[in-house]
Amino acid sequence: MSPKVDQGGASATSRIESLDVKLEVVVIPVSDVDRAKAFYQRLGWRLDQTPPGIVQLTPHGSGCSVQFGPGLTPGATGSAMAYLVVDDVEAAHDTLVAAGVEVGDVFHVSPDGPVDGPDPEGRSYFSRATFRDPDGNTWLMQEITTRLPGRVEGGLTSFGSTSDLASALRRAAEAHGEHEKRTGQRDDNWPDWYAAYLVSEQSGATPPE
Repeated sequence: MSPKVDQGGASATSRIESLDVKLEVVVIPVSDVDRAKAFYQRLGWRLDQTPPGIVQLTPHGSGCSVQFGPGLTPGATGSAMAYLVVDDVEAAHDTLVAAGVEVGDVFHVSPDGPVDGPDPEGRSYFSRATFRDPDGNTWLMQEITTRLPGRVEGGLTSFGSTSDLASALRRAAEAHGEHEKRTGQRDDNWPDWYAAYLVSEQSGATPPE
């Protein structure tokens, strides 16, 4: 018997668009669970409690975790590729290298393909670096400080760690300094200005002037 099709039209579309779904876990294929576990713990990822036979780790500041274990995925070992978001890709690169992780050089994307070095204009989404786990699963670190419009719903603003919040506040302070230069006067209402800036940075809305 064929499943019933919702004929609600616009109302059905509204319901599905408002369905609250959060990406929780990405499963990656590995050949040696203990080796993979040691590698990801070396990255500083948190080891979570799980049922027997499942290893789950969560990057610092992330709401999504990775899992691996026997029989969890039919994917070929090393075939996974995923993105990690950082607010400073050069700092993240150096931190991982200092921890003994082999990381590719920082590069940025262009219409002609990858170009060595970070994006000269410091644009979000452009500067990147990659590394692989012992099985060859690829992780691409992407520097994002300002989200494209529509990437964060409404006025929702959140920070995964104190370092993320501190970096955002530093950017807000710099932007607010430029704001005071333009107006030629001290802004005593700076807390509201900072708040508007932080929300606009994450949501992609127009920042305060």
